[in-house]
Amino acid sequence: MSQKRIGLYPGTFDPLTMGHVDIVERAVKLVDELVIGVAINRDKGPLFSLEERVAMVEEEMARISGASGVPISVKPFESLLMHFAEASGANIIIRGLRAVSDFEYEFQMVGMNQALNDDIETVFLMADARYQSIASRLVKEIARLDGNVDAFAPAHVVKRLKAKFSGK
Repeated sequence: MSQKRIGLYPGTFDPLTMGHVDIVERAVKLVDELVIGVAINRDKGPLFSLEERVAMVEEEMARISGASGVPISVKPFESLLMHFAEASGANIIIRGLRAVSDFEYEFQMVGMNQALNDDIETVFLMADARYQSIASRLVKEIARLDGNVDAFAPAHVVKRLKAKFSGK
């Protein structure tokens, strides 16, 4: 009997973008179950609280899970990624790549993660060409300056961005 493929897609998701959604929609084709790990990461000084980020991700993951039939859970974490992966029962870590600069960073991370637990594989998915330039940092900046971010994030996330920057 083959082992159940449980994927873990970690990130800060501040906010969730169409690039993240694209990676999840392709990741569910590779796994039996997917865990979205929302990193607390206090060092990044997120725009959205952990609760807001989890809620945004959960809303979109319910849609994707319903469409794909793959169970998706959303869990916050503040521990070492490999410890969280082990606690989640994950045997695959999903990472999205946009550019060569992403690869250099991710290459180092894979080496360290393999040294910590070589039973957990890392799988890289290239972002669709339409989404390669999208970064949460840039989406926040465009929204802050009252630019149109409709093409860069799900509608419910865009609504939250507008509310955050309009002070409502």
